[in-house]
Amino acid sequence: MNASNNKYSKNIHKRGLVDIHAKQNAKDGFAVGPVMLGFFIFVVVGSSLLQIIKTATSGGPAAGA
Repeated sequence: MNASNNKYSKNIHKRGLVDIHAKQNAKDGFAVGPVMLGFFIFVVVGSSLLQIIKTATSGGPAAGA
């Protein structure tokens, strides 16, 4: 905690004079990796397709599920 406080304590009293490159130096990239995003899309699309097939074969909306 002290290390974090010491790191950013210089910026507290410098309103408007914060390093403009600080945000650029931060880790750039996606919050979620492309593999996880692909897996999530696969699960969502796959489950919706299975539900459509289930509804089509049963002849109506799923009852009691």
